[in-house]
Amino acid sequence: MSKEKTTYTCTECGGSNSKWLGKCPHCGAWNTLIETATDTGTPAKNRFSALAGTSEVMPLADIEATDISRTPTGIEELDRVFGGGIVEGGVVLIGGDPGIGKSTLLLQAMDALQRSGMSTLYVTGEESGAQVALRSKRLGLDKSQVRVLAEIQLEKILGVISIDKPEVVVIDSIQTVYSEHLTSAPGSVAQVRECAAHLTRCAKATGATIILVGHVTKEGALAGPRVLEHMVDTVLYFEGDTHSSYRLIRAIKNRFGSVNEIGIFGMTERGLKGVSNPSAIFLSQHPQPVPGSCVMVTMEGTRPMLVELQALVDAGGPSPRRLSVGLERDRLAMLLAVLHRHAGVACGDQDVFVNAVGGVKISEPAADLGVLLAITSSLRGKAMPEGFVAFGEVGLAGEVRPAPRGQERLREAAKLGFAHAVVPKANAPKKPIEGMQVIAVERIEEALEAVRALQ
Repeated sequence: MSKEKTTYTCTECGGSNSKWLGKCPHCGAWNTLIETATDTGTPAKNRFSALAGTSEVMPLADIEATDISRTPTGIEELDRVFGGGIVEGGVVLIGGDPGIGKSTLLLQAMDALQRSGMSTLYVTGEESGAQVALRSKRLGLDKSQVRVLAEIQLEKILGVISIDKPEVVVIDSIQTVYSEHLTSAPGSVAQVRECAAHLTRCAKATGATIILVGHVTKEGALAGPRVLEHMVDTVLYFEGDTHSSYRLIRAIKNRFGSVNEIGIFGMTERGLKGVSNPSAIFLSQHPQPVPGSCVMVTMEGTRPMLVELQALVDAGGPSPRRLSVGLERDRLAMLLAVLHRHAGVACGDQDVFVNAVGGVKISEPAADLGVLLAITSSLRGKAMPEGFVAFGEVGLAGEVRPAPRGQERLREAAKLGFAHAVVPKANAPKKPIEGMQVIAVERIEEALEAVRALQ
């Protein structure tokens, strides 16, 4: 085996140094040297030899494209986010706030995979085996045969994987794993990057599916270098308020499926359970229609969901406030200017608060029309018609632009019993939808007039 030595490489210019310095001697940048392990032996015996051999250069048309086989985890909502199930040799990175349910969900998934006949390995670096067993008992998985390894040294973990040859491996978490070839502490940028690279190569060489659990920063982003997200095949984020019983898993990156898919779970005494009708979570149950509320249809990946948007317009002081929860704050200010300029509805001296019910975050502009209608409803004190839904992007010129996959949105609303819809003209259905009156508009003024006619 060849020996390795530690060097420090500049992230700006790529220059290397034998010891750490605050300032790079090559380019003069500060705090850019990071620890790396380099091999002193021959290239054939370096630490990257686990990679597959050099392949033959071939034209793209001559390469056989085979379909990717997937293995369902047994948890429908998790399979939706994966794109149908886990992929052989795939590497998944899942992040989320502490205590949100990452370890709970993965333990449930590993137990389901093990019961289906797959060999599994759960590597825990933050808890002891007894703590994992206690969680398993709490989830009702008393007789689970999932194998557990309490270890944080990378070389030992890779040794166990090479001997036991598990088909699915969970590393909980990647920030606790360290390599003996680096002198930095576990969780440092160098250790996280090096350990993730070795585990990724292990997955590709052995065909095992490896799921890495990652910590998040205060801003909610995955901790460690961004290169970690580029190494893996799939990046999932666990979202939700720890005070709420609902959790969302969102796919940010997926080489084997569509991105922005979400899975919705409810936290119970027996762990996380999939929610079959997610629209019910994001719709408040009002006995009667109330002012300031408008339902819109948003697309989360391939899934249409109905979300209630609530607005409160109140008399403001010298500096009126603009606050939005679950929606873009800067876009709210822009929409209020459009509402004033093109529809004659002034909110310049009013405090405006907008909220998406259920803690969901809506980033698509198709929520614009629903937000403006909710604000107008609150300002005038008139509730929207019962069974009313709206969606569409609003431009600075006051035009209502179409939203993607409008027909699917309308069908989902009709299925849930909504009878009236105001949509962009380009999203108007070619055939009437049974039980639903669809009003197509081109400008924000037309949308407000259509709502007044229904009220």
